[in-house]
Amino acid sequence: MTSPASSARPGEVIVRHCRGLQEFEACYQLQRRVWGESDIDVPIPVFVIAAETGGEVLGAFVGDDKDSANIVGFTMAVAGWRPGCPFLHSHMTAVLDAYRDRGIGRKLKLFQRDDALSRGIDLVEWTFDPLEVKNAYFNLMRLGAIARRYLPNCYGITSSPLHGSLPTDRLVAEWWLRSPRVVDLLAGARIAQATSSSKREEILVPADLPRLKNDSPAEAIRAQTEIREQFQKWFARGYAATNVEVRQEGGAYVLEELQVAT
Repeated sequence: MTSPASSARPGEVIVRHCRGLQEFEACYQLQRRVWGESDIDVPIPVFVIAAETGGEVLGAFVGDDKDSANIVGFTMAVAGWRPGCPFLHSHMTAVLDAYRDRGIGRKLKLFQRDDALSRGIDLVEWTFDPLEVKNAYFNLMRLGAIARRYLPNCYGITSSPLHGSLPTDRLVAEWWLRSPRVVDLLAGARIAQATSSSKREEILVPADLPRLKNDSPAEAIRAQTEIREQFQKWFARGYAATNVEVRQEGGAYVLEELQVAT
């Protein structure tokens, strides 16, 4: 039996749930194309478990979405639970290099939001490297997530070249899907810049950190340690990272002492 013809236009991006081993295999191979082979690979059985136990595997396809070879990005989440609060933990999102900066990552996340809300889930979390300012900007300023938890060396030292042998420190993004911050942002509003006050703090990620990872690992570790200590200090005092400001000297996280609507 042949599959029905796709109604997708050439170049159109279609996001949908992935199902079956063939599509999970396509996601697995895509992650290896994006990050290379390493000890942090997500194996195919984890994709199966995520899809079958309340999580989700979402794929972005260009053109005919019936052909798994057309997948150019995916996001995979597992189901999470804290007392009184079901949530999704979005463990991995990947987009092929040739399709970066085309809005595919955001399209995946917005589909993820709609899917979560349709199931009565108001929170999606994920971890991200605080040293990757572009990623932080996307999470906080494009999606409306906040961060108020810091996980030192979350995954241990890995063989991934992206980590540069540094500890895998991570911030935890909290994406409160129904919060005024997120709703207003997705309706077209801009996230207001935090006002200068005693309730505002900044943590700078130097612009030369990518170079230091390769040329001076010891200096990179010192910079990472300083950034870690600052986040831990201000989070312990009830602050949350709400904004990212990109400057010539680097990326500045803005932290505010506030009650974030959830």
